[in-house]
Amino acid sequence: MPHEPQPQRPDELDAEAVRTWSSLALAALGRAREDIDAINVYPVADADTGTNLYLTAESADRGLAEAFPEVTDGTGRTSLAEAVRAWAHGALVGARGNSGTILAQLLRGVADVLGDEPAERAQQAQQAGQGPGGLLARALTRAAEEAYAAVAHPVEGTMLTVAGAAARAGEAAGAAAGTAAEVARAAYDGARAALAETPGQLAALGRAGVVDAGGCGLVVVFGALWQALSGQEPAAEPVRGRAVPVPQSPDPCAQEEDGPAYEVIYLLEASEAAVGELRERLDGLGDSLVVVGGDGLWNVHVHVDDPGAAVEAGVVAGRPYRIRITHFGDERRRARGERAQRAVVAVVPGEGLAGLCGEAGATTVLVRPGEPPAVAELLDAVRRAHAREVVLLPGGAELRAAAAAAAEQARAEGVRVAVIPTRSAVQGLAALAVHDPEGSFDEDVVAMTAAAGATRYGELAVAERQSFTSAGICQAGDVLGLIDGDVAVIGSGLAETAEAVLDRMLGSGGELVTLVLGPDVPDAVAERLEAYVQQGHLAVDTVTYRGGRYSAPLLVGVE
Repeated sequence: MPHEPQPQRPDELDAEAVRTWSSLALAALGRAREDIDAINVYPVADADTGTNLYLTAESADRGLAEAFPEVTDGTGRTSLAEAVRAWAHGALVGARGNSGTILAQLLRGVADVLGDEPAERAQQAQQAGQGPGGLLARALTRAAEEAYAAVAHPVEGTMLTVAGAAARAGEAAGAAAGTAAEVARAAYDGARAALAETPGQLAALGRAGVVDAGGCGLVVVFGALWQALSGQEPAAEPVRGRAVPVPQSPDPCAQEEDGPAYEVIYLLEASEAAVGELRERLDGLGDSLVVVGGDGLWNVHVHVDDPGAAVEAGVVAGRPYRIRITHFGDERRRARGERAQRAVVAVVPGEGLAGLCGEAGATTVLVRPGEPPAVAELLDAVRRAHAREVVLLPGGAELRAAAAAAAEQARAEGVRVAVIPTRSAVQGLAALAVHDPEGSFDEDVVAMTAAAGATRYGELAVAERQSFTSAGICQAGDVLGLIDGDVAVIGSGLAETAEAVLDRMLGSGGELVTLVLGPDVPDAVAERLEAYVQQGHLAVDTVTYRGGRYSAPLLVGVE
């Protein structure tokens, strides 16, 4: 059930106020989403700012409702500290795009102030001579400060400018002993005024004749805050308001397409020191870098030409997951209301493979051991591909049912989908290698299916316990060599077992060997295996990739 906003006293800043603010902000962003998408010209004209803000707010609202369901029935039993922390955490784990990532950091800044325990919060407010209004003003100031700090190269005329103006206006109202509702109104008015000035601060906005899309969404969020605390609904305003007359572009989403080709987003478990080094590394790889979070969990957003390098940088820093790689060509087509004719969606077991498939133009879904993607996740990937025709590579026999269900739902939405029954990531790589987006759909599917089917696949794993296998009894710690899903070799060393697997796989011929190394396999093993293939099979070529975290110790493909 949707949360019903509860009337608040002007000075009441509690868990129910946060819940009401969240619900009102989500509903308002839902109403404004398409209008905000339509004026999205900076930093990339991909027409998704409104959608990204809405999805981030939706994740925040869900995090609050799931963590503290008692808040939804109006009892107010949950503390303000618990509620605001859950809200900020929900935004962090579900942040989408540049604007959504900044919104998540703004909510974290609010939580850093309002998330103190009641006794500590009251003591700080008393020492500063503040009531709830002053406390809210301090929270908005912290939010703006943290948002600026999270962006590698802050630009004025964006939602950062709007956040800063709202914080300053709220501070002035708080200093005048205003109530929480009065501070919220001042912040809302300050945000609106700052938004109107953005076309004169940022050339891209001035040329298009629009205000900043992210700032527009932030005004909606501040309007929801004022409504939550006052009970008064903000008047609807035209999204396209301008501060000064500027030449109107016939296409408000027109933009030079000379920036980085990919958007990379992932959650990262890492220390603050490691994240500091990650910022420097990613800053050298691309632009629009935003890293938000803290306490060991971060949301990383960057635009790059080399998505694999951006993901690998995360692997060096800590444990990245929920990796999303989006090609801006697809997003720009969507911004113009166009669909690509054909796209590929690949399920892969490692960040390195995700980057590799992303560079080949595929929309990727990262799978971790023991956590297969659900039907909804596969369907979301098909939708993100934004194409009339989609080829889905599940990458494992256990995912075939989920892939078929996602394909069936996508077909009901008008997308033509073919599922190629790949049983290993190396078969997916073989299929991608022959993918021809310019040919007919049927011919492309047939060629990709034939390439995948002609690729024998092997895998090395380490036995966790004594068990019976098709190759005999193995002991815990033994290296198992699997060929086409069955254990064929039991060995004690990785390299030796891999050589035995290669002998068997190449015994029936082959022209190309693909090796995908896991994160802990040294380069010396790859060099040894490449030399082994060259010595025994002069006509066979070898290519080697790094699978990244979550990939098996070794994947082998023979075509």
